[in-house]
Amino acid sequence: MNTTEVLNISAAIVPDRTAINFDGAKFTFADLNERTNKLAHALAKKYGLKKGDAVGVMQVNTNDMVETYFACAKLGVVFVPINFRARQDEVSYMLKNSEAKAVFCGERYMPLMQAIKPECPTVKHFVCYEKKAPGFDDYESLLKSGVPGDVTAEIDDNDTTVLMYTAGTTGLPKGVPLRHEAFGIYLMNNVSPADPETEEKNILTVPLYHVAGIQAMMAAIYGGRTLVLMRQFEVEPWMKLVQQEKVDRAMLVPTMLKNVIDHPDFKKYNLSSLKVITYGAAPMPFEVIRKAIEVFPKSRFINAFGQTETASTITMLGPDDHVITGTPEEKAKKLKRLESSIGRPLDDVEVKIFSEDGKEVGPSVVGEIAARGARVMRGYWKDEAKTKETIKGGWLWTGDLGYMDEEGYIFLAGRSKDLIIRGGENVTPAEVENVIMTHPAVDDAAIIGVPDVTWGETIRAVVVLKEGQKATAGEIVEHCRTRLSSFKKPDSVVFVKELPRNPMGKVLKRVLRDEYGKP
Repeated sequence: MNTTEVLNISAAIVPDRTAINFDGAKFTFADLNERTNKLAHALAKKYGLKKGDAVGVMQVNTNDMVETYFACAKLGVVFVPINFRARQDEVSYMLKNSEAKAVFCGERYMPLMQAIKPECPTVKHFVCYEKKAPGFDDYESLLKSGVPGDVTAEIDDNDTTVLMYTAGTTGLPKGVPLRHEAFGIYLMNNVSPADPETEEKNILTVPLYHVAGIQAMMAAIYGGRTLVLMRQFEVEPWMKLVQQEKVDRAMLVPTMLKNVIDHPDFKKYNLSSLKVITYGAAPMPFEVIRKAIEVFPKSRFINAFGQTETASTITMLGPDDHVITGTPEEKAKKLKRLESSIGRPLDDVEVKIFSEDGKEVGPSVVGEIAARGARVMRGYWKDEAKTKETIKGGWLWTGDLGYMDEEGYIFLAGRSKDLIIRGGENVTPAEVENVIMTHPAVDDAAIIGVPDVTWGETIRAVVVLKEGQKATAGEIVEHCRTRLSSFKKPDSVVFVKELPRNPMGKVLKRVLRDEYGKP
């Protein structure tokens, strides 16, 4: 199944049901399908976009973003969602690397796009979602210029539908091409299709530039659920919206969930409509999920684990695993799983644990988690070297260390790579280290992640100053703040005399984490 059918099926089964509820505006599935078709026709006729072309999109969550995705999908055009927190040079790189022919953006990102126009020669058309401005078409006028009616294009399930960029260990984003079938297989195996007799509302705050956001959006549309969209997550507006719309389902990263349950006005809101709360994208502190289970007694919880490279969830700790009942031994086992397990593999994907030499290990033996299946990425975009590092013998090596118990539950045991996940955002240590090294007083620096109840991980800089030089932690942080995206700057700084290194000169991050990696 290709993803164009996701909307077509629901529009046929529940045409009059609200598909999107955004900022007070409501669009039925029939409305969404018609607007999508008109936009697709406009893109083809006015801009000449065709199968295989790419469109960059930089915007917070809006109904327009959803429409743009499905319009691209119906034409066979590749949708390239861009992290709206990315730096100018990162955005420029992604647009050039993807060879985008057109760019859609929110009004707040117009100055950035204006600045990088000379650097992106393949981009011929710029569209602003909110207004028309010099050098930018406005979205609504473009959409209205299209004609209604189905769009026909020869789309194969193996064609790329989304090109999503994720942080790389060298600092440059890696392009992950995701095929139509990657999403289609997940949906058909794990989501019930639209049903005229069943109505649900799904609140979405995870950004659509993140694979979890795209997956949640497609699941809602395919399932005939009303998608209640928030531009960006804010705790009290989220609670108000859940109460007002009587939302059934929510997807939250651990930081969001903690902020909700710790909010001083949490008990003032009636959130009892929530039947399912899914969490993932970053490690979940045990004390957070335990408290969440207590304060949401009527909700079922799901821990979903996956990567951009796997298109969606590959393992799941299900609702039953969050119910701590039974004998003392059974309770202890469930508490252990709740604390560090990502659950068992879904039926439509294979997951194994391998040793460094590529051999499958037995139960309780730590190795690297690897996945294989039709929805797993086949290779990085235009990068054979990184592909060979990650795809081995048909298996995607995730970079996550873990072990599997006798019952098939997988437990995380750290990461083989040093990537830090702070509040669901990937942070490459090398990038931050390089910036710190430009400070005139710094002689050496390393970045490590520190476990944190609120953010999952925070960023700690371990810094060596030049002899005779002085600098404060605040100065180091400010130096980074002016040169990096806000979420990448260090949260804390430790000054040391020297960094531990092996005989080859490589910094021993394990030693640093052991000594300085505690909250």
